[in-house]
Amino acid sequence: MSLLAIDWLSVGVKMGQFILSFSILVVLHELGHYIPAKLFKCRVEKFYLFFNPWFSLWKKQKGETEYGLGWIPFGGYVKIAGMIDESMDKDQLNLPAQPWEFRSKPAWQRLIIMIGGVVVNVILAIVIFIGITWVWGEEQLPVKNLKYGVYTDSLAKSIGLKDGDNVVGIDGKVIENFGMLESDMVLKEAKKLQVIRDGQQMDITVPEEFTKNLVTLKKFSGLVVPRYPVIVDSIGKTATITNGELRKGDTLIAMNGKPFKYYQEFDAIKKTYTDSLVTLTMIRGTDTVNVKALVNNKGSIGFFALSPLVILGTVTTEYSFLQSIPIGFTHCWETLDKYITGIKQIFTGKVNASDSLGSVISIGNTFPGVWDWERFWTLTGIFSIVLAFMNILPIPALDGGHALFTIYEMVTGRKPGDKFMEYAQMAGMILLMALMAYALGLDFWRLLK
Repeated sequence: MSLLAIDWLSVGVKMGQFILSFSILVVLHELGHYIPAKLFKCRVEKFYLFFNPWFSLWKKQKGETEYGLGWIPFGGYVKIAGMIDESMDKDQLNLPAQPWEFRSKPAWQRLIIMIGGVVVNVILAIVIFIGITWVWGEEQLPVKNLKYGVYTDSLAKSIGLKDGDNVVGIDGKVIENFGMLESDMVLKEAKKLQVIRDGQQMDITVPEEFTKNLVTLKKFSGLVVPRYPVIVDSIGKTATITNGELRKGDTLIAMNGKPFKYYQEFDAIKKTYTDSLVTLTMIRGTDTVNVKALVNNKGSIGFFALSPLVILGTVTTEYSFLQSIPIGFTHCWETLDKYITGIKQIFTGKVNASDSLGSVISIGNTFPGVWDWERFWTLTGIFSIVLAFMNILPIPALDGGHALFTIYEMVTGRKPGDKFMEYAQMAGMILLMALMAYALGLDFWRLLK
């Protein structure tokens, strides 16, 4: 990949959104540990956003706690006295337990401290989804509005779909929102699709290997997309028009005499004329007009087409604050359910782990190249519930691992030894670091391909 071909402004915007989102999640998660620790009179020695081996970008001592900013953006931590954590500070454990130390507190208090971060992430996700619903409502593209049908890629064609089809159901259940089609096909493991073709409904059988192929090749985008005409919305400053003019509302129908009806056909033809002058034919009112324009070296003419959401028409349902509350809870549960289903598909072999795992690079790339607050908060809510689920897993070094040992102590009355906890923490950290390294390696491999 050429560095010159990268849109660095877009990369910068994505990075900015990722850092802000990640910082909010990490700081609030750690506050979930910090606040109960302070309430139960534990000494909190450090509170850090990001990790800080060897040095910190910023730090300040306030009372007994050092607050700081690390330089490795993989998380954050609070260091609670008398607790075996990421710092692996064992010196304290060689001394007699002190009243302000974590290990001196009753098991129920230690359990609350350990699960505090997860609880905060769940609450945060619910609050975010309630806020999104209240502020922006729910926007959907009804399947019935796809009057031109869909454009299908090679994977969709391989299972029997055709350009112009309209997918209206999955396994007999009617699809209301087109935007959920692909994810529902994967997460619900579709067996049959109900399709309208030439005015007649028919069934398309979905092969068993489809889910794995979709995740491998498409990452939930582009399997089927709405077809729509090419209507000029605005003309950018980079447009080079040598004869005639483009106007808002023009409908393009041909390029160099090659006719097309829909944007996808126009885009395919345009790519064959990179760095060339072309003749565009368009409908303007009742007239047919020709315009000469340059297709630049990036395959762009320099105008912006009217969004298919505007052409086809979306439906936005608005809610009051009180109405948004149950919807926020529902969205939180649905997000968790989809994530757990995805994990199950990895473990059952229906999806390749190498196609689904990703590091901070993959996560950052999910943010749009332009600043979009609705999309930002939606992703932050999703990542918050994912972070809660991942941290509650019963793996040493994660909150769930510490909670499991504490519950064991509460049930049996026997507290695991410090040496056991030390080795368990070390084993968990090695496992997590290996997984992070593997995910990071996968992302670099995808960038180089």
